[in-house]
Amino acid sequence: MKRIGCLILSLIGFYGIAQVEEQPIDSLFEKLIIVEGDSIFQSFIALDEVYLFGRLKFPTYKEKLRYYILRRKTHKVYPYAKLAAERLVELNDSITKIRRKSKRKKYTKKIQKYIEDEFSEELKKLTRTEGQILVKLIHRQTGSTTFNLVKELRSGWRAFWYSTTAKIFEISLKEEFDPENVHEDYLIEDILQRGFAADKLERQESVLDYDYSELNNKWSNVGKKKEK
Repeated sequence: MKRIGCLILSLIGFYGIAQVEEQPIDSLFEKLIIVEGDSIFQSFIALDEVYLFGRLKFPTYKEKLRYYILRRKTHKVYPYAKLAAERLVELNDSITKIRRKSKRKKYTKKIQKYIEDEFSEELKKLTRTEGQILVKLIHRQTGSTTFNLVKELRSGWRAFWYSTTAKIFEISLKEEFDPENVHEDYLIEDILQRGFAADKLERQESVLDYDYSELNNKWSNVGKKKEK
């Protein structure tokens, strides 16, 4: 009986395989896709967007050196810009839940002090160029310039004072991140995207409206024209 049972199961299995082989492979996958051991009925699987990065090429050694210095500085200050954006979101979300104006003001001052204490010591260690990159990245992450953020969180006079002090060190708090028109900003975006893909930086999408692939095509074409 055991032998007969095994024979029957073998025949059933063979018949099932034969039935599968009779059907086109495409039609099978349109009906059923196995994902991590679970059966789901759909004709496609949604995948995350992936960028294919070309090999870095530089017309001169000077340009190559410039890129790698910019990469080192960008990797250094990006976590601060990311953290600033996260704190700002937390602040705005919390403020909307507080109805009384006096309590909102008190809570805002408390968070501002916390942010300043969290950043101040580290930011003092930044060079002028690192500070300017940070200002650009804060705009990339929040959609607001550092000047406007200070103006919103503090008074207009405080923003003016910060801006005046920054100018002494040749840093503009009104600087925006504009990878579509400023080549260095495009390079910063390229550095970020490569850093995200290599898991060297924790991804945080920009709130600004631009497409990296389009930027890449644009600046690649500009480089080709210069070579001619």
